[in-house]
Amino acid sequence: MAKRPSRSSAGKATSSRSLVVRLDEESKLFLTRAAELRHISVSDYVRAVTIAQARREVRDAEQQIITLSPEAQLAFWNALNEPVHLTEAQKQLGALMRGLS
Repeated sequence: MAKRPSRSSAGKATSSRSLVVRLDEESKLFLTRAAELRHISVSDYVRAVTIAQARREVRDAEQQIITLSPEAQLAFWNALNEPVHLTEAQKQLGALMRGLS
């Protein structure tokens, strides 16, 4: 990948590297449209979105945070609140552990 010097907003020399990504036509169209909606280039859009997402994912992984969508949160909540239905084997094991068998 090519490396070229550039200037940061503080005026310091920094280096940039290119990244080539292969996309199907539909994905490219979505990226192009999303960039147009923000009135920025596709490169700027990809940089803004992917770097922000990567930072969130790294931070969450380091802090062991699990993020769930609203739908997944509801499904998780409902699963936790459903009554437990023990199998016959589980009931027998419980009785055995309590000394009832």
